[in-house]
Amino acid sequence: MGSRVLITGLDTFWGGRMAQALEAKPDVEMILGLGTKEPRVPLERTEFVRSDQKYSILSRIVRATQVDTIVHTFLETNSLAVPSRVLHEINVIGTLNLLAAAGASGTSVRKVIVKSSTHVYGAGEQDPAWFREEDTRTGSVRTKLERSLLEVESLVRDFADDNPHLDVTVLRFGNVLGTDIVTPISHNLRRRLLPCVAGFDPLVQFVEEDDVVRALEFVTAHRVPGVFNVAGEGKLPWSEVASIAGAHLLPLPPVRPRLFAAPLERLGGVRFPPELEALVKYGRGVDSSRLRAAGFDYRYTSAGAVHSFARANNLRRATGSTTPEYRYEQDVEQFFRHSPAVVRGVDT
Repeated sequence: MGSRVLITGLDTFWGGRMAQALEAKPDVEMILGLGTKEPRVPLERTEFVRSDQKYSILSRIVRATQVDTIVHTFLETNSLAVPSRVLHEINVIGTLNLLAAAGASGTSVRKVIVKSSTHVYGAGEQDPAWFREEDTRTGSVRTKLERSLLEVESLVRDFADDNPHLDVTVLRFGNVLGTDIVTPISHNLRRRLLPCVAGFDPLVQFVEEDDVVRALEFVTAHRVPGVFNVAGEGKLPWSEVASIAGAHLLPLPPVRPRLFAAPLERLGGVRFPPELEALVKYGRGVDSSRLRAAGFDYRYTSAGAVHSFARANNLRRATGSTTPEYRYEQDVEQFFRHSPAVVRGVDT
């Protein structure tokens, strides 16, 4: 009997990618995804259940489906994506409901995986060159996003202590670049205008989007409880990131740089969320050797992730190609999956 996996955020980039990856695994018996909207990628055998962003239905779903693994991808790591009130509901209340379902009496759950972020470390002038998982941030919490992620990890840490019979894994991912993912940094690079703070050229670190999915796959398939940094090896200057991607640096004043970036943000030219302000001053690096020691093999270094993004972006600019938008239609999906009229094994 194979594993039964529940993925939160099936309608998000990471939830959809993770479901696609698990569908290729013959030892995964059942995949169930929760989302506030329909999936954005085609899926063959993943079941979809609509939920609110606080996942108040999760306890009933876990009991009914007897899932043994929960992969929590539905944590917001971009404060520009949602209002601050919604940010707290998604990150903190949603995680609280998830942990309540996973830790209920008689639960079938044996493994909980949480996709977190290196934003929990912040960025400051007193930071170590490389944050290890047991290190704490050196400065005070500056943004609502960082505060919500720290609260999430506190909840998960207490949950793991109270449930030692469960495998609880937290993956702290670095800044992501890739062919398809859109983040504030990749948005700016695609627009060829990368905000920086005058007088600063910090060293930064990246993880390639495929390595994000592969890391989630790895901890789903193996017993690796604990907290792990996930980022490509090495760091590179912010100016070099712009140069590799063919972007121009947009200097902002050291004092209140977001105030000066606001007019361009309103015009859609750049995205400069609060969590990016300290990063473009001081940079950040994390030691990702712990996950490598557990058996995970990175395919990309930090520089490799930037070069891979640049190649894909240059090709997109040259060809003008875009990925066709997928539209989930429940009646159609149910027909292809369950109708006896469909001949199995034929590409639909």
